[in-house]
Amino acid sequence: MPKIIADHNYYVYIITNKIKTVLYIGVTNNLNERLHYHNNPQANSKHFSHKYKCKFLVYYEHFLDIEVAIKREKQLKHWSRSKKDALINSQNPYWDFLNNRI
Repeated sequence: MPKIIADHNYYVYIITNKIKTVLYIGVTNNLNERLHYHNNPQANSKHFSHKYKCKFLVYYEHFLDIEVAIKREKQLKHWSRSKKDALINSQNPYWDFLNNRI
């Protein structure tokens, strides 16, 4: 039998803190929900994004296949900071916070 592929949406995203000194890279199937989670952390959360106040979306990519999205997330996490900055600059040169545009 052929494999049935449903329409799925996955996002690799980069968020930063208010002064844009820290980057957090993640993958999700619901970008709005994940941004809400980053903006409303649980009390005493020890997650990296909460510890460093990363909640401002500056970059994201859309994928239809979770395996491709995870592979891309891992790739970006291994990049140097300068390479990540260049990627963000290519799509969002002023590093505007995109949270309200999603």
